[in-house]
Order: sequence, then C-alpha cells, then structure tokens
Amino acid sequence: MRRYLAGRLAQLVLVIFGVTLGTFSLLHLVPGDPARTLLGVHATNREVAVLRHEWGLDRPIYSQYLSYLGRIVHLNLGTSTQYQTPVSTLIAHALPVTLAMIAVGVVFAILLAVPLAILAARRPGALPDQLVRAVPLAGLGMPPFWIGFVLLLLFAQKWKLFPTGGYGFTLGEHVSSLILPGVTIAIAMAPILVRSLRAALIDVLDSDYITAAHGKGLRPIRVLVRHGLRNTAIPGVSVLAVNLGLLLGGTAVIESVYGLPGVGNLLLTAIFNRDFDVVQSVTLVYAIIVVVINLAADLAYAALDPRVVLAP
Repeated sequence: MRRYLAGRLAQLVLVIFGVTLGTFSLLHLVPGDPARTLLGVHATNREVAVLRHEWGLDRPIYSQYLSYLGRIVHLNLGTSTQYQTPVSTLIAHALPVTLAMIAVGVVFAILLAVPLAILAARRPGALPDQLVRAVPLAGLGMPPFWIGFVLLLLFAQKWKLFPTGGYGFTLGEHVSSLILPGVTIAIAMAPILVRSLRAALIDVLDSDYITAAHGKGLRPIRVLVRHGLRNTAIPGVSVLAVNLGLLLGGTAVIESVYGLPGVGNLLLTAIFNRDFDVVQSVTLVYAIIVVVINLAADLAYAALDPRVVLAP
C-alpha cells in the first residue's frame, strides 16, 4: 500500500507540472492584456506599462512561468487582480460550495439509479426493463443548463418551493439552495449509472453463486443486496469516478444557472477578466481533485473485492 501511494503521489507531481505548463501557455496565447482589462480603455499606455511591470508581465514567458512554479512550491497561489485578494482565500470560500453541490448530486443520482437498475435487471426484456432503458435516454439528451432552467421555472418561480438563486447565509438556506442543482446533476448523471448497473446486475444475477444462494433458502432481497449489488459495486464505482471527473468541468454552467458562488463560477469570472492567477489556481485544484477521485476509486476497488491487488 505504501509503495502504491508513493507511486500515485509521484504521478500527482507530474500531473501538477503538466497542468501548470498547459494552463500557463494557453492563457498567454489568448489575445488581451490583463492590465488593460483592469484599468479600462481610458488608461494611458504609461499606466498600463507600470501595472504590467508591477505584475511581472513584461518579463519573458519562461521567467514568468518559473516564478509561478516557485510560488506553487511554496503554496502561494498569488493574488487576484480583480478582487485584490489572495487566490487561496477565494478558493477556500468557493470550493466548499462546489463540493457540497457535487455531493448532493451524487447522492441523488445513486438514490435514483440503484432502484431503477434493480427494477430493470430483475426481469430483462420485460416492460419495466424497457421503460427503464428508454426513459434515461431523455436525460442524456437534455443539456444540464436547460434542465436547470426548467427546474427553476417550475420549483422556484411557479411553486416557490426553493430559492431562485444564491447560496443563502444559514445552514437551512445552504441546503435549500443545493437541492435543485443536485437534482440537475442527478438527472444528467443517473442515466449512465443506470445502464452500467443494469448490465452488471444482469451478469451477476445469472451467476452460479446467486443460484446457490437462492437454493439455500436465503431471502431474495438479501441475495440481491448482499450478493448482487456488492458484486456490481466495482463497475458502479468506475462509472461514478469517471463521471465525477467530467462533472467538475460542467459545474461552472450549473453554478451560473443557480447563482452559486462556487469554484466554477469563480473560474468563469476570472476567464472573462483575464485574472491569470485565479484561472491557473482553479485549474490546478480541479486536476488535484480528479487525481484524488481516481485514487479513492482504486482504494474502493480493493476494499470491495479482496482479489484486487493495487500494483505500485
């Protein structure tokens, strides 16, 4: 286990280096000047030049990148040019909102996907199976932002059950503001989970050990949960881990629809304002989260199936 974790940490260092290099290069290829953006079109060339020198933007690209790497090594993410606030402070306030929204969405997706997969897998080809396979296709065809707008129109504006936007100030307001974004994530994620779990369950329920368990007189629900679902957990974890990584890139759209002050919304604002330090740092945080999710999935494989060996 120690060798495995050491190897994954080494991979994390390489990922961080690649992400910083790619993000830094792409940002400096995009047309525009952060100093000019901040000062406005009426600023003189001298004022822009002074600010560029203060931020180090007049130095060669390689020198700026080396300085950026040096700050990363010392855990200094820089200062936002738009908010004049340390980037670490901005991310510390925004990241919990994004993680909470994703957690709520994952819980809703699991609660929706597992019963539907069980319903479909118990009688393959029957009417419930046909419905379960057909209905999720609609979820795959609907963009998350469109789902968000529909949910807002129905549950927030028409029926007044949830807030129309924002994150609130109390714990109750936080939870209430995360329900609709969580449902949006679940509708987008559940179809893939249902299809994966259904296929895995059909294979497992046809296995000899399931027949033997029924022959011993075990209750069907116990056979299904203890022997069926447990052995389909690894494919489910794989699909969930992949979709969580993809979901991180789509949080910006969902947060914008619901007005949540999360990391995705922070990233969009930083891109529009060419706030280099914020864009680079948020991208770096995204990469680290994806690596951690994949590591957690690998550890979950070993915990769920003793036959899985984690190679260093």
